Amino acid sequence: MNFFAELREGLLISWSAIRANKLRSVLTTLGIVIGVVTVTLMGTAIAGLNASFMNSISSIGADVLYVSRFNWLIQSRQEWLNALKNPRITLEEAEFLQRQMNSALAIAPVAQDDAAVKFNKHGTSSAPVIGTTEQYLLTAGLTINDGRFLSASECEGGRPVCVVGADLATNLCPGETLVGQTIYANNHNFTVVGVLEKQGGFAESGGADNEIIVPIQQFTRSFWSNPDYTIQVKSQNLDALGDTKEELRAVLRRHRHIAPGDPDNFAINQQDQFLELFHKVAGTIEGIGLFITGLSLFVGGIGIMNIMFVSVAERTREIGVRKAIGAKKRTILLQFLIEAACICLIGGMIALMIAWPLTLLLKKAMPAVLSPTIVGIALLVSALTGLLSGFFPAWRAARMNPVDALRNE
Repeated sequence: MNFFAELREGLLISWSAIRANKLRSVLTTLGIVIGVVTVTLMGTAIAGLNASFMNSISSIGADVLYVSRFNWLIQSRQEWLNALKNPRITLEEAEFLQRQMNSALAIAPVAQDDAAVKFNKHGTSSAPVIGTTEQYLLTAGLTINDGRFLSASECEGGRPVCVVGADLATNLCPGETLVGQTIYANNHNFTVVGVLEKQGGFAESGGADNEIIVPIQQFTRSFWSNPDYTIQVKSQNLDALGDTKEELRAVLRRHRHIAPGDPDNFAINQQDQFLELFHKVAGTIEGIGLFITGLSLFVGGIGIMNIMFVSVAERTREIGVRKAIGAKKRTILLQFLIEAACICLIGGMIALMIAWPLTLLLKKAMPAVLSPTIVGIALLVSALTGLLSGFFPAWRAARMNPVDALRNE
Protein backbone atom coordinates (compact mmCIF):
# COMPACT_ATOMS: atom_id res chain seq x y z
CA MET A 1 0.00 0.00 0.00
CA ASN A 2 1.51 3.32 -1.04
CA PHE A 3 1.60 6.45 1.12
CA PHE A 4 -1.37 8.17 -0.55
CA ALA A 5 -3.55 5.11 -0.13
CA GLU A 6 -2.55 4.95 3.54
CA LEU A 7 -3.32 8.66 3.89
CA ARG A 8 -6.77 8.19 2.33
CA GLU A 9 -7.52 5.20 4.53
CA GLY A 10 -6.30 7.09 7.61
CA LEU A 11 -8.61 10.02 6.81
CA LEU A 12 -11.62 7.72 6.45
CA ILE A 13 -10.90 5.84 9.69
CA SER A 14 -10.21 9.09 11.58
CA TRP A 15 -13.43 10.67 10.34
CA SER A 16 -15.40 7.57 11.39
CA ALA A 17 -13.82 7.68 14.85
CA ILE A 18 -14.64 11.39 15.25
CA ARG A 19 -18.25 10.84 14.15
CA ALA A 20 -18.59 7.89 16.53
CA ASN A 21 -17.59 10.09 19.47
CA LYS A 22 -19.16 13.44 18.55
CA LEU A 23 -19.58 14.84 22.06
CA ARG A 24 -16.10 13.84 23.15
CA SER A 25 -14.60 15.34 19.99
CA VAL A 26 -16.47 18.63 20.45
CA LEU A 27 -15.44 18.93 24.11
CA THR A 28 -11.85 18.10 23.16
CA THR A 29 -11.73 20.94 20.65
CA LEU A 30 -12.77 23.61 23.18
CA GLY A 31 -9.19 24.23 24.32
CA ILE A 32 -8.02 24.49 20.71
CA VAL A 33 -10.93 26.82 19.86
CA ILE A 34 -9.97 29.20 22.68
CA GLY A 35 -6.30 29.11 21.68
CA VAL A 36 -6.93 29.68 17.98
CA VAL A 37 -9.46 32.47 18.65
CA THR A 38 -6.80 34.17 20.78
CA VAL A 39 -4.18 33.71 18.06
CA THR A 40 -6.52 35.04 15.38
CA LEU A 41 -7.69 38.11 17.31
CA MET A 42 -4.13 38.95 18.31
CA GLY A 43 -3.01 38.60 14.70
CA THR A 44 -5.87 40.75 13.35
CA ALA A 45 -5.25 43.48 15.92
CA ILE A 46 -1.49 43.59 15.32
CA ALA A 47 -1.92 43.49 11.52
CA GLY A 48 -4.48 46.31 11.69
CA LEU A 49 -2.29 48.43 13.96
CA ASN A 50 0.74 47.85 11.75
CA ALA A 51 -1.14 48.81 8.59
CA SER A 52 -2.69 51.88 10.19
CA PHE A 53 0.58 53.02 11.73
CA MET A 54 2.54 52.56 8.50
CA ASN A 55 -0.16 54.43 6.61
CA SER A 56 0.09 57.31 9.06
CA ILE A 57 3.87 57.29 9.42
CA SER A 58 4.20 57.43 5.62
CA SER A 59 2.77 60.96 5.83
CA ILE A 60 5.84 61.97 7.86
CA GLY A 61 8.01 61.02 4.92
CA ALA A 62 11.09 58.81 5.01
CA ASP A 63 13.08 61.50 3.16
CA VAL A 64 12.05 64.43 5.39
CA LEU A 65 14.00 65.87 8.33
CA TYR A 66 12.34 67.85 11.14
CA VAL A 67 14.30 70.57 12.96
CA SER A 68 12.90 71.23 16.43
CA ARG A 69 13.89 72.27 19.94
CA PHE A 70 13.05 68.79 21.20
CA ASN A 71 14.03 65.27 20.26
CA TRP A 72 10.91 63.24 19.50
CA LEU A 73 12.03 60.38 21.73
CA ILE A 74 13.14 62.11 24.94
CA GLN A 75 13.77 59.31 27.44
CA SER A 76 14.39 61.12 30.72
CA ARG A 77 13.38 64.22 32.67
CA GLN A 78 16.92 65.55 32.45
CA GLU A 79 16.85 65.36 28.65
CA TRP A 80 13.60 67.31 28.70
CA LEU A 81 15.05 69.99 31.00
CA ASN A 82 18.13 70.29 28.78
CA ALA A 83 15.95 70.63 25.66
CA LEU A 84 13.97 73.42 27.34
CA LYS A 85 17.18 75.47 27.41
CA ASN A 86 17.54 75.24 23.61
CA PRO A 87 16.70 78.46 21.74
CA ARG A 88 13.42 78.45 19.85
CA ILE A 89 13.46 77.70 16.14
CA THR A 90 12.70 80.92 14.29
CA LEU A 91 11.23 81.87 10.94
CA GLU A 92 14.47 83.69 10.13
CA GLU A 93 16.38 80.39 10.53
CA ALA A 94 14.05 78.71 8.03
CA GLU A 95 14.72 81.50 5.55
CA PHE A 96 18.48 81.17 6.16
CA LEU A 97 18.34 77.43 5.45
CA GLN A 98 16.45 78.09 2.21
CA ARG A 99 19.25 80.40 1.08
CA GLN A 100 22.20 78.25 2.20
CA MET A 101 21.24 74.61 1.63
CA ASN A 102 21.96 72.95 -1.73
CA SER A 103 20.83 69.36 -1.10
CA ALA A 104 17.25 70.12 0.00
CA LEU A 105 14.34 69.77 -2.41
CA ALA A 106 11.97 71.81 -0.21
CA ILE A 107 12.11 73.61 3.14
CA ALA A 108 9.00 74.69 5.04
CA PRO A 109 8.65 76.40 8.43
CA VAL A 110 5.68 75.01 10.34
CA ALA A 111 3.81 76.41 13.35
CA GLN A 112 0.70 74.87 14.89
CA ASP A 113 -2.14 75.98 17.13
CA ASP A 114 -5.74 74.97 17.79
CA ALA A 115 -8.75 77.14 17.05
CA ALA A 116 -12.51 77.01 16.68
CA VAL A 117 -13.56 76.73 13.02
CA LYS A 118 -17.05 77.57 11.75
CA PHE A 119 -18.94 77.71 8.48
CA ASN A 120 -22.64 78.65 8.52
CA LYS A 121 -24.30 76.36 11.08
CA HIS A 122 -21.50 73.79 11.14
CA GLY A 123 -18.25 73.95 13.01
CA THR A 124 -15.83 72.47 15.53
CA SER A 125 -14.58 73.88 18.81
CA SER A 126 -10.98 72.82 18.19
CA ALA A 127 -9.16 72.05 14.95
CA PRO A 128 -5.39 71.98 14.31
CA VAL A 129 -4.29 75.13 12.47
CA ILE A 130 -1.02 74.90 10.52
CA GLY A 131 0.92 78.03 9.57
CA THR A 132 3.41 77.35 6.77
CA THR A 133 4.49 78.15 3.20
CA GLU A 134 3.77 76.77 -0.26
CA GLN A 135 6.61 74.23 0.08
CA TYR A 136 4.69 72.41 2.83
CA LEU A 137 2.82 70.58 0.07
CA LEU A 138 6.09 68.78 -0.77
CA THR A 139 7.56 68.35 2.70
CA ALA A 140 4.32 66.97 4.17
CA GLY A 141 3.56 64.78 1.14
CA LEU A 142 0.04 66.13 0.76
CA THR A 143 -2.28 65.72 -2.22
CA ILE A 144 -5.00 68.16 -3.22
CA ASN A 145 -8.42 66.66 -3.90
CA ASP A 146 -10.31 69.85 -4.79
CA GLY A 147 -8.98 73.30 -5.69
CA ARG A 148 -5.28 74.08 -5.16
CA PHE A 149 -2.65 74.62 -2.49
CA LEU A 150 -1.33 77.92 -1.12
CA SER A 151 0.72 79.96 -3.62
CA ALA A 152 4.09 81.62 -2.93
CA SER A 153 2.61 85.10 -3.30
CA GLU A 154 -0.20 84.29 -0.83
CA CYS A 155 2.33 83.03 1.71
CA GLU A 156 4.67 86.02 1.30
CA GLY A 157 1.79 88.49 1.56
CA GLY A 158 0.00 86.66 4.36
CA ARG A 159 -3.30 86.52 2.50
CA PRO A 160 -6.39 85.28 4.45
CA VAL A 161 -6.69 82.03 2.49
CA CYS A 162 -6.57 78.41 3.65
CA VAL A 163 -6.51 74.76 2.66
CA VAL A 164 -8.77 72.39 4.63
CA GLY A 165 -8.47 68.68 5.49
CA ALA A 166 -10.91 66.19 3.95
CA ASP A 167 -12.87 65.33 7.11
CA LEU A 168 -13.07 68.93 8.29
CA ALA A 169 -14.36 70.00 4.86
CA THR A 170 -17.05 67.31 4.98
CA ASN A 171 -18.09 68.32 8.50
CA LEU A 172 -18.24 72.03 7.65
CA CYS A 173 -19.97 71.68 4.29
CA PRO A 174 -21.55 68.21 3.91
CA GLY A 175 -22.47 67.26 0.36
CA GLU A 176 -21.03 70.40 -1.25
CA THR A 177 -17.64 71.81 -2.19
CA LEU A 178 -16.03 74.14 0.31
CA VAL A 179 -13.64 75.66 -2.23
CA GLY A 180 -14.39 79.37 -2.72
CA GLN A 181 -16.36 79.63 0.53
CA THR A 182 -15.37 81.79 3.51
CA ILE A 183 -14.89 80.06 6.85
CA TYR A 184 -14.21 81.53 10.29
CA ALA A 185 -11.18 80.41 12.31
CA ASN A 186 -10.44 82.09 15.63
CA ASN A 187 -12.95 84.82 14.58
CA HIS A 188 -11.00 85.62 11.40
CA ASN A 189 -12.27 85.14 7.84
CA PHE A 190 -10.44 82.75 5.51
CA THR A 191 -11.23 81.92 1.89
CA VAL A 192 -10.88 78.21 1.18
CA VAL A 193 -8.71 77.63 -1.92
CA GLY A 194 -8.30 73.86 -1.64
CA VAL A 195 -9.33 70.64 0.10
CA LEU A 196 -6.82 67.88 0.84
CA GLU A 197 -7.22 64.28 -0.22
CA LYS A 198 -8.19 62.03 2.70
CA GLN A 199 -5.22 60.37 4.37
CA GLY A 200 -6.86 58.12 6.97
CA GLY A 201 -4.86 55.99 9.44
CA PHE A 202 -4.14 57.43 12.88
CA ALA A 203 -4.59 60.86 11.30
CA GLU A 204 -8.33 60.30 11.66
CA SER A 205 -8.07 61.31 15.33
CA GLY A 206 -6.94 64.81 14.50
CA GLY A 207 -4.25 64.96 11.82
CA ALA A 208 -4.18 66.21 8.25
CA ASP A 209 -7.78 65.13 7.65
CA ASN A 210 -9.02 67.61 10.27
CA GLU A 211 -6.60 70.50 9.95
CA ILE A 212 -6.65 73.91 8.34
CA ILE A 213 -3.51 75.25 6.63
CA VAL A 214 -2.89 79.01 6.37
CA PRO A 215 0.05 81.20 5.22
CA ILE A 216 2.68 81.59 7.94
CA GLN A 217 2.42 85.40 7.99
CA GLN A 218 -1.34 85.20 8.44
CA PHE A 219 -0.86 82.61 11.19
CA THR A 220 1.33 84.98 13.25
CA ARG A 221 -1.26 87.74 12.89
CA SER A 222 -4.41 85.73 13.58
CA PHE A 223 -3.37 82.87 15.87
CA TRP A 224 0.05 82.97 17.54
CA SER A 225 2.40 85.93 17.23
CA ASN A 226 5.55 84.18 18.47
CA PRO A 227 5.23 80.45 17.85
CA ASP A 228 7.81 77.74 18.40
CA TYR A 229 8.51 76.65 14.83
CA THR A 230 9.46 73.33 13.35
CA ILE A 231 11.36 73.33 10.05
CA GLN A 232 10.66 70.51 7.61
CA VAL A 233 13.51 69.75 5.19
CA LYS A 234 12.86 67.36 2.31
CA SER A 235 15.89 65.69 0.73
CA GLN A 236 16.37 65.36 -3.05
CA ASN A 237 15.92 61.59 -2.61
CA LEU A 238 16.10 58.95 0.10
CA ASP A 239 19.69 57.95 -0.75
CA ALA A 240 20.86 61.53 -0.17
CA LEU A 241 19.11 61.85 3.21
CA GLY A 242 22.34 61.34 5.17
CA ASP A 243 24.17 64.07 3.23
CA THR A 244 21.19 66.41 3.60
CA LYS A 245 21.14 65.82 7.35
CA GLU A 246 24.86 66.59 7.67
CA GLU A 247 24.51 69.77 5.58
CA LEU A 248 21.46 70.85 7.59
CA ARG A 249 23.31 70.34 10.86
CA ALA A 250 26.41 72.20 9.65
CA VAL A 251 24.44 75.19 8.29
CA LEU A 252 22.33 75.51 11.44
CA ARG A 253 25.35 75.24 13.74
CA ARG A 254 27.10 77.94 11.72
CA HIS A 255 24.05 80.20 11.92
CA ARG A 256 23.78 79.71 15.68
CA HIS A 257 27.54 80.20 16.17
CA ILE A 258 27.98 76.88 17.97
CA ALA A 259 31.66 76.27 18.70
CA PRO A 260 33.33 73.07 17.48
CA GLY A 261 32.99 70.38 20.13
CA ASP A 262 29.92 71.94 21.72
CA PRO A 263 26.65 69.95 21.53
CA ASP A 264 23.81 70.96 19.23
CA ASN A 265 21.18 73.19 20.80
CA PHE A 266 18.52 71.83 18.44
CA ALA A 267 17.23 68.41 17.37
CA ILE A 268 16.98 66.88 13.90
CA ASN A 269 14.24 64.24 13.90
CA GLN A 270 13.22 61.75 11.23
CA GLN A 271 10.79 58.92 10.53
CA ASP A 272 13.20 56.16 11.58
CA GLN A 273 12.91 57.22 15.22
CA PHE A 274 9.16 56.50 15.27
CA LEU A 275 9.63 53.24 13.37
CA GLU A 276 12.29 52.04 15.82
CA LEU A 277 10.09 52.84 18.82
CA PHE A 278 7.01 51.29 17.19
CA HIS A 279 8.84 48.06 16.37
CA LYS A 280 10.05 47.80 19.97
CA VAL A 281 6.55 48.31 21.36
CA ALA A 282 4.97 46.02 18.76
CA GLY A 283 7.60 43.36 19.50
CA THR A 284 6.78 43.49 23.21
CA ILE A 285 3.04 43.24 22.51
CA GLU A 286 3.58 40.33 20.13
CA GLY A 287 5.79 38.54 22.68
CA ILE A 288 3.16 38.85 25.42
CA GLY A 289 0.44 37.80 22.99
CA LEU A 290 2.42 34.75 21.86
CA PHE A 291 3.00 33.74 25.48
CA ILE A 292 -0.73 33.95 26.27
CA THR A 293 -1.78 32.11 23.12
CA GLY A 294 0.98 29.55 23.69
CA LEU A 295 -0.48 28.78 27.11
CA SER A 296 -3.97 28.41 25.60
CA LEU A 297 -2.71 26.09 22.88
CA PHE A 298 -0.64 24.12 25.40
CA VAL A 299 -3.70 23.48 27.54
CA GLY A 300 -5.68 22.54 24.43
CA GLY A 301 -2.86 20.28 23.27
CA ILE A 302 -2.80 18.46 26.63
CA GLY A 303 -6.53 17.83 26.24
CA ILE A 304 -5.99 16.42 22.74
CA MET A 305 -3.18 14.18 24.01
CA ASN A 306 -5.31 12.79 26.84
CA ILE A 307 -8.22 12.03 24.53
CA MET A 308 -5.91 10.37 22.01
CA PHE A 309 -4.46 8.14 24.75
CA VAL A 310 -8.04 7.19 25.66
CA SER A 311 -8.80 6.52 21.99
CA VAL A 312 -5.72 4.30 21.65
CA ALA A 313 -6.70 2.37 24.80
CA GLU A 314 -10.28 1.85 23.55
CA ARG A 315 -9.11 0.62 20.15
CA THR A 316 -6.23 -1.60 21.27
CA ARG A 317 -7.89 -4.75 19.90
CA GLU A 318 -8.60 -3.00 16.58
CA ILE A 319 -4.92 -2.02 16.38
CA GLY A 320 -3.92 -5.65 17.09
CA VAL A 321 -6.18 -6.95 14.29
CA ARG A 322 -4.84 -4.40 11.79
CA LYS A 323 -1.23 -5.22 12.65
CA ALA A 324 -1.94 -8.97 12.52
CA ILE A 325 -3.18 -8.69 8.94
CA GLY A 326 -0.12 -6.71 7.85
CA ALA A 327 -0.58 -3.05 8.78
CA LYS A 328 2.79 -1.32 9.18
CA LYS A 329 3.86 0.86 12.10
CA ARG A 330 3.73 3.97 9.93
CA THR A 331 0.15 3.16 8.90
CA ILE A 332 -1.02 3.02 12.53
CA LEU A 333 1.06 6.12 13.38
CA LEU A 334 -0.41 8.03 10.45
CA GLN A 335 -3.97 7.00 11.34
CA PHE A 336 -3.83 8.48 14.85
CA LEU A 337 -1.85 11.54 13.79
CA ILE A 338 -4.51 12.29 11.16
CA GLU A 339 -7.24 11.86 13.75
CA ALA A 340 -5.56 14.32 16.15
CA ALA A 341 -4.91 16.80 13.34
CA CYS A 342 -8.51 16.55 12.10
CA ILE A 343 -9.89 17.23 15.58
CA CYS A 344 -7.68 20.32 15.86
CA LEU A 345 -8.52 21.50 12.33
CA ILE A 346 -12.22 21.27 13.16
CA GLY A 347 -11.50 23.32 16.28
CA GLY A 348 -9.56 25.81 14.13
CA MET A 349 -12.45 26.23 11.71
CA ILE A 350 -14.91 26.71 14.58
CA ALA A 351 -12.51 29.29 16.05
CA LEU A 352 -12.39 31.21 12.75
CA MET A 353 -16.19 31.24 12.61
CA ILE A 354 -16.15 32.81 16.09
CA ALA A 355 -13.23 35.16 15.33
CA TRP A 356 -14.84 36.67 12.21
CA PRO A 357 -17.74 38.47 13.98
CA LEU A 358 -15.44 39.33 16.90
CA THR A 359 -13.07 41.02 14.43
CA LEU A 360 -15.94 43.11 13.08
CA LEU A 361 -16.70 44.24 16.63
CA LEU A 362 -13.01 44.89 17.28
CA LYS A 363 -12.80 47.15 14.21
CA LYS A 364 -15.18 49.59 15.91
CA ALA A 365 -12.65 50.19 18.69
CA MET A 366 -9.32 49.81 16.85
CA PRO A 367 -7.88 48.88 13.44
CA ALA A 368 -8.21 45.12 12.79
CA VAL A 369 -7.66 43.12 9.61
CA LEU A 370 -8.58 39.42 9.25
CA SER A 371 -6.44 38.67 6.20
CA PRO A 372 -6.11 35.34 4.32
CA THR A 373 -2.59 35.07 5.77
CA ILE A 374 -3.92 35.14 9.33
CA VAL A 375 -6.59 32.56 8.42
CA GLY A 376 -3.89 30.31 6.95
CA ILE A 377 -1.67 30.73 10.02
CA ALA A 378 -4.60 29.90 12.33
CA LEU A 379 -5.34 26.67 10.45
CA LEU A 380 -1.63 25.78 10.30
CA VAL A 381 -1.27 26.32 14.05
CA SER A 382 -4.32 24.09 14.60
CA ALA A 383 -2.89 21.28 12.48
CA LEU A 384 0.57 21.52 14.09
CA THR A 385 -0.96 21.46 17.57
CA GLY A 386 -2.83 18.30 16.62
CA LEU A 387 0.25 16.61 15.17
CA LEU A 388 2.44 17.45 18.17
CA SER A 389 -0.23 16.51 20.72
CA GLY A 390 -1.14 13.30 18.97
CA PHE A 391 2.40 12.09 18.31
CA PHE A 392 3.04 10.23 21.60
CA PRO A 393 -0.35 8.43 21.64
CA ALA A 394 0.12 7.55 17.96
CA TRP A 395 3.68 6.34 18.59
CA ARG A 396 2.43 4.19 21.46
CA ALA A 397 -0.23 2.67 19.19
CA ALA A 398 2.29 2.03 16.40
CA ARG A 399 4.69 0.18 18.75
CA MET A 400 2.05 -2.19 20.19
CA ASN A 401 2.76 -5.88 19.97
CA PRO A 402 -0.09 -7.41 17.90
CA VAL A 403 -0.28 -10.51 20.17
CA ASP A 404 -0.62 -8.40 23.33
CA ALA A 405 -3.08 -6.10 21.60
CA LEU A 406 -5.31 -9.01 20.52
CA ARG A 407 -5.39 -10.33 24.11
CA ASN A 408 -6.83 -7.02 25.27
CA GLU A 409 -10.49 -7.18 26.30
